Amino acid sequence: MASSTLRRACVWALGSCTQGLIYPKIANIKLTACRLKSSVQYLTRQDSPKLAYQKLKGKNPGVIFLPGFASDMNAQKALALEDFCKSLGHSFIRFDYTGCGVSEGEFKECTIGKWKKDVLSVLDTLSEGPQILVGSSMGGWLMLLAAIARPEKVAALVGVAPAVDHFVSVFNQLPLEERKVIEEKGEWKFTSKYSEEGFHCIPYSFIKEAENHCLLKSPVPITCPVRLIHGMKDEDVPWHVSVQISECILNADVDIILRKHGEHRMSEKDDIKLIVYTIDDLIDKLTTLG
Repeated sequence: MASSTLRRACVWALGSCTQGLIYPKIANIKLTACRLKSSVQYLTRQDSPKLAYQKLKGKNPGVIFLPGFASDMNAQKALALEDFCKSLGHSFIRFDYTGCGVSEGEFKECTIGKWKKDVLSVLDTLSEGPQILVGSSMGGWLMLLAAIARPEKVAALVGVAPAVDHFVSVFNQLPLEERKVIEEKGEWKFTSKYSEEGFHCIPYSFIKEAENHCLLKSPVPITCPVRLIHGMKDEDVPWHVSVQISECILNADVDIILRKHGEHRMSEKDDIKLIVYTIDDLIDKLTTLG
C-alpha cells in the first residue's frame, strides 16, 4: 500500500494538478538536469541500420515507449514516462525507429515491417524480463505486432490513440480514381497537420507492404492486459478504432479509456497524467500477479 500511495503522488506531481496540490519533494527534483546526463546510445545490428536509444535501468516490469509516425524518442509523452519510471525505480527504454530521429537509415525506404523489426530488436536485445509496451498512434499498431511476435516478453500494452491499420484504411477509403492515380505515380501525399509541408510523401509501396501487417479483419491473438486511451476529439484516428481493436483482441482484459476533449497527440498535461496513471495501475496489477 505504501509504494502504491507514493506512486499516486508521483503521478499527480508530473502534471499540473487542477486542485492546486503540490508535492514539494517531487516538484523540486530537477528532472531535466538528470535527463541531460544520459547520452544517446546506438544498437548495432547485422545488416540493419543502427538504432538510437536511451535506456534507464531498473526493476521489472519495464516500460518501452513506441513513437508515432515520423516522431521520435524525444516526444513529450516519452520524456514524461521516463521521469515517472525513474521515480519508481523501474526500467524504461525510448528509441528512434529506422530513418527517424537520430537513428540511421532513410525514412523514405522504411515500412511497417522494418519498424516492427526495430521494435523486436529493442525487445530482444535491450530489454530484460517482462515489458509494458506503450504505443502512441502508429506505435500502437507496432505494439500489437510485437506482442503477437514476442508474447513471452510483453506483459501488458497501453495504446495511446492507436492507429492500427491506419494508412491502409485511409487509403482504401479514397475514391477509386484517386487510388489509381496514386498507384500510377507511385506516391501518396498523405495530408498531415503535423508536417511543415502539410503532408507526408508516402510511397505506394509502403501501403502495399503495410497490408501484410493489418490486424483488424480477424481475431488478434493477444492474451496480456491491454489498455486503449483515446481522445474523442481525435480528428486523425477516430476513437471508434480503439473499440474495433478491443473487439478483435482475444483477451477479455481490455479496457478502453475515452477523454471527452482529448485530441490525437494526447500531450496535454491531464492526458499525460492519465497515461501515467494507467501504466502505474498496470504495474500494480502485474506486481501483484507476480
